[in-house]
Amino acid sequence: MTDAQEPQKGVTYKRVLLKISGEALMGPQGFGLHPPTVQRIAQEVRSVHALGVEICMVIGGGNIFRGLQGSAQGMERTTADYMGMLATVMNALAMQSALEELNVHTRVISAIPMDQVCEPYIRRRAVRHLEKKRVVIFAAGTGNPYFTTDTAATLRANEMACEAIFKGTKVDGVYDKDPVKNPDAKRYDRVSYDEVLQKNLGVMDASAIALARDNNLPIIVFSLDEPGGFRGILSGQGTYTRVHG
Repeated sequence: MTDAQEPQKGVTYKRVLLKISGEALMGPQGFGLHPPTVQRIAQEVRSVHALGVEICMVIGGGNIFRGLQGSAQGMERTTADYMGMLATVMNALAMQSALEELNVHTRVISAIPMDQVCEPYIRRRAVRHLEKKRVVIFAAGTGNPYFTTDTAATLRANEMACEAIFKGTKVDGVYDKDPVKNPDAKRYDRVSYDEVLQKNLGVMDASAIALARDNNLPIIVFSLDEPGGFRGILSGQGTYTRVHG
């Protein structure tokens, strides 16, 4: 298959946004970047890209610095949030490097201009990169403090006209309580935006869920630790929870 081809038959989405946490990149370590884990996730992205799906990504920065925790420890909130945004740029560059080692053309686009390391956010340019079958990684959140990368992911997904947000987590969907601590936890196959908000199910923060609801953008929650899980869901298989209207 060439990059210019349409998605393969059976693939359910043409353009998606993959949202992962910064913690997903630290693997078995308690902090920072774990190169084998970054490479494994890059291989998952490449396998979906090979299906002809247009992919953009948002990666959190919690493996390096989390603004909310910084402010809780006495740091001024705006400064702490900007530090968190810079952490997402570092993660985006790491993922770009891993993808390009796999011959997947990738662009990092930052909401905070830093021309020597990545492109500034210009919506039309980002859309054009996707049309050319490049993976686009959005970094530095929305460029504003007090907004999470969940909200940034929902914002960018809407701006890029994505058909869904895929949120990769450590579990295979949304549960009514923490399945790690509660063996009797119930997994939802489908759940509404309002139910997520009312029951505080922790899929994304309230601003992100409300923005997805207002634009009827589905959120697919799946396990990033399941090999081939991302590709499987896009081919109509696998275990996941769909958050929708």
